[in-house]
Amino acid sequence: MNGIALAPIGVLLLVACLIAMVSRRIGLPYSVGLVAAGVAIAFIPNTPTLPLSRDLIFNILLPPLVFEAALQLPWRSFRRELPVVVTLAFFGVALAAAIVAAGMHFGLGWSWLGAALFGVLIAATDPVAVIAAFKEMNAEERLSMLVESESLLNDGVVAVAFAVLVGIATGASAGIGSIVPSFLWTLFGGALIGAAVSAVILLLAGRTRDHLVEITLTTLAAYGSFLMAERVHASGVLASLTAGLMIGNLGRMISDEGRPHVLSAWEFFAFLANSFVFLLIGIQEAGIPVNRLGYVTAASAILLVLVGRAAAIYPLALLFRATKLKVSFPYQHVLFWGGLRGALALALALTVPASVPERVPIIITAFVVVAFSIFVQGLTMPWLVNRFGLTEKRHAK
Repeated sequence: MNGIALAPIGVLLLVACLIAMVSRRIGLPYSVGLVAAGVAIAFIPNTPTLPLSRDLIFNILLPPLVFEAALQLPWRSFRRELPVVVTLAFFGVALAAAIVAAGMHFGLGWSWLGAALFGVLIAATDPVAVIAAFKEMNAEERLSMLVESESLLNDGVVAVAFAVLVGIATGASAGIGSIVPSFLWTLFGGALIGAAVSAVILLLAGRTRDHLVEITLTTLAAYGSFLMAERVHASGVLASLTAGLMIGNLGRMISDEGRPHVLSAWEFFAFLANSFVFLLIGIQEAGIPVNRLGYVTAASAILLVLVGRAAAIYPLALLFRATKLKVSFPYQHVLFWGGLRGALALALALTVPASVPERVPIIITAFVVVAFSIFVQGLTMPWLVNRFGLTEKRHAK
């Protein structure tokens, strides 16, 4: 039994290593190579695979990805860009979701609830896809900060809004009196739990100089904050994000000898999680019956998502054009086209209640948009970043 259970994990790890080696040699984005490999694996007879489920993504793969990204975010830079990031993450998500939902309802005849659920789950850029891509490109520091910070925050915002809509779909009250407290608790409760868990972990870490213990403690912070917040219906993403920010920026609590080991360990954890996420996305993509959806619906959804993303970036960026936080047009273009979708959208789509009439079309459409995002946007992102000279290497010259 154990051998059977471990077989797909071993196969996927081997494939991930080979793809990493090949993609770096030929200049192919790692995430694109993994998804393509996953599609190829799906067509090999009798190949053991793992199912892509909401629990797998949320409880196992997402916590280390969010925590590692937050661990690397310098607080001073994050705080400086916070007005831009919050504007894009909150108002940008609302605009994008509204445009997609309206288009799916009026253009394709979906119910308002089904259209709203799809609009929300597809509105956020996925930190799993975005962070992996930008690290490979060695993008400019501020560009990486904006893209990664926004993707992490709007991920939390989408999770909150989606939870509210799911509650309505399953019979909860849709009144302001019930929605607002739920939204605030999910949002701020997650941050409070992340802060509390990380404070305890930092106190314990300050009593040891053993890097193995420090790595274990940070692992408890990543998963403990995430799972504890989800348990009480708060945002696990915001909890893990807060924990990562605190531990990464209160590094004096971690020994000087242990800090390089901790950061290296988390780079490894993120590599594993990224590898599994993109391989499993590719495996699942191969089995999606696009013909059941219709090519007009698929093309319409992709177009609406792009229009929604444009509305979330260009008008809101204008608000900062006369300030020190001005977002240049090249940055805006990259923020727009770099709005990759990935595992988060699929995880949320898989949890759409069966009572929603469009549940199956929502799942299929989400897979289609994610496939377009990774293969079309993902493949062209390096060209776009280099075209505007936004890499650190190019910038240094």
